[in-house]
Amino acid sequence: MVRMSTPYADTPELLDRREGPFGEVALRRRGPHFEIIANGTFLMDTSDGRSERLLVSAALDALDALDGARGAHLLIGGLGVGFSLAEAAQDRRPGRITVVERERAIIDWHTRDEAPLAPFAGDGHGDARAEIVHADLLDHLRTTGDRYDALCLDIDNGPDWTVTDSNDSLYSDTGLDLLGRALADGGVLAVWSAAHSPAFEARLRDRFARIEVIEVPVHVERGVPDVVYLSSRG
Repeated sequence: MVRMSTPYADTPELLDRREGPFGEVALRRRGPHFEIIANGTFLMDTSDGRSERLLVSAALDALDALDGARGAHLLIGGLGVGFSLAEAAQDRRPGRITVVERERAIIDWHTRDEAPLAPFAGDGHGDARAEIVHADLLDHLRTTGDRYDALCLDIDNGPDWTVTDSNDSLYSDTGLDLLGRALADGGVLAVWSAAHSPAFEARLRDRFARIEVIEVPVHVERGVPDVVYLSSRG
């Protein structure tokens, strides 16, 4: 979920700040865009949602290749500003869309009061197929009885730069075992990253028969492209 700051000179306006179980999370407006900040670290903004949308569309396309996209149960790890939910809602292939978000504040910014982030989720909040689960993703995966046709994870800046230390295990061998148990037969795992992670890619290749690495160009100021890792057993 973490993104590098976009190159706008406008002084940010603080809209809300909350203390939660994982520290402080804040919502700011900078020029025409909104930003989410956690513990003083820039997470993401609304300036460019291409890679977040691709995370979902590429996973569904991969399922299509395996004849499994229609009626699929899709899990999105991280609500963020809502781009991934918007992409899932505008696609008629998923039968169920579950979004797992651990920050109550982020859910509120989508659903309560003026809900400044709601427009970026497209039709997601009104889609009967979609539900938002307030939970830590690791806890949800350990306790859910569901198995998902697609797991689309965008909760960190990637395997090598996590929002909190507790997320590190998600990308380890143990975490990949947990993800594998939550993945349906013929399912697809999609993971967003702000840069290539050779060690994580190697762990994926140890477990999955098919691996695709998709690069998404970003602002010139950053240079390094976003990456989406697609993995499947089929």
